[in-house]
Amino acid sequence: MSSALKFSERKNAIRELSDRVAPDFEKWRDCNDYFHQEDERYTSFLATGNSDSILDLGCGNGDLLAALAPKRGIGIDFSEKTIEAARARHPDLEFRVGDVEDPAVLSEIEGHFDLIVLSDTVGELEDVQSTLSHLHTLCHDESRIVIAYHSQYWGPFLKLAESMGLKRPSPPQNWLSSNDIAELLDLAKFEIIMREWRQLVPQRLFGIGRLINRFIATMPLIRRLCVRSYLVARSSRITPMDNPSATVVIPCRNEKGNMQPAVDRVPAFCDDIEILFVEGGSSDGTWEEIQRVIEARPDLDIKALKQPGKGKGDAVRAGFDAARGDILMIQDADLTAPPEDLPKFYNALVDRRGDFINGTRLIYPMESEAMRFLNLVANNLFSLTFTWLLNQRFTDTLCGTKVLTAAHYRKIAENRAYFGEFDPFGDFDLILGAARLNLKVQEIPVRYRAREYGSTQISRFRHGLMLIRMTIFAFLKLKAI
Repeated sequence: MSSALKFSERKNAIRELSDRVAPDFEKWRDCNDYFHQEDERYTSFLATGNSDSILDLGCGNGDLLAALAPKRGIGIDFSEKTIEAARARHPDLEFRVGDVEDPAVLSEIEGHFDLIVLSDTVGELEDVQSTLSHLHTLCHDESRIVIAYHSQYWGPFLKLAESMGLKRPSPPQNWLSSNDIAELLDLAKFEIIMREWRQLVPQRLFGIGRLINRFIATMPLIRRLCVRSYLVARSSRITPMDNPSATVVIPCRNEKGNMQPAVDRVPAFCDDIEILFVEGGSSDGTWEEIQRVIEARPDLDIKALKQPGKGKGDAVRAGFDAARGDILMIQDADLTAPPEDLPKFYNALVDRRGDFINGTRLIYPMESEAMRFLNLVANNLFSLTFTWLLNQRFTDTLCGTKVLTAAHYRKIAENRAYFGEFDPFGDFDLILGAARLNLKVQEIPVRYRAREYGSTQISRFRHGLMLIRMTIFAFLKLKAI
């Protein structure tokens, strides 16, 4: 550990206070047990899919790191007494004494981490930007940074609680807002994925606090008043992919007239492209037309399978499970979203502009017959709702063109039990799964055109009710947790 002589007067005071209160950590936790349980529960939610190896900077007594249950967990804190308490409480984890602002301390850590957590740590750092900048060497391409901190609006209340003996004493804080932290992450070359605010009432209040926090605290505007803010980010120093293969999955039912154009219009955007039709029990000869197209184009790798169940969602899952490509792409068989745009989606993913590339039909003007008026209004309302639900910009949930890596899809499938087999469309299974894994969403505008063959298979009222149910479902699974 660095000598105390190298610390500023402020940091020496912070360390001395930490040493003094370390023996009473358990007492202070008991005073605010509900707050800590909720904080650990939500941080665990954010860690889904990225919890094999975790580094906790400013780890305190190690309770948060232990709650995340990593296979490999390292906690660092510059208070010797605090680290002694952490080692005693959690002997299965590794804890080190060190200053997280010291690059030499970080350089002694071997390997990379799936998740790097700074819980309240930013409030006590001398130079937040420089500390964040040093974290790139500990990140791989899929690493996530989670920063949790108290809202500056709660500062006076927290000091009052300290003076009344209801909260552990804390040193003077930086009192950074969520916007401040976002700016510092940007300056340190980290890209924000999502922001959230939790715990409007950080006490049980005989169960009332829990109800308020689930159903009211996360609402727009109100959530900014919560005591706790969370930011999830990824390094912007990510290595582009090297010419990965791709599978274009085309779910189709009664789309006979679109099968040949679908193949002809898919550009040769990479060296290895598989086109995979997933046919859903058509009555117009679509399956036979697919076989004809396959025979007519032996120069292309075209395959076909019959989906085992019903609905586009089932077709997408069957196609993705059978696909051999490194990158998985959905192209709707009605061709209203042009196949000619697929290179844009491929390049955005390969260049790591996002982890989940979603088409949006609601940016460019669309052809007059492309979307009925009520559908357009509903899609705009859903875009606003899902931007709030997912904490990322999402202007069009139902655009058929969606692209992600096969590796990320496998992670979504592995975690599907959290949501269940709930989605007949296929879009929300991927969207909600990507949100739960903190995948970075990048939208690409497409020019939405009227279909040239067949008729829409969407019932505006029946499917509209299903979308409302989907929104409520997403709220319960992503917000009211």
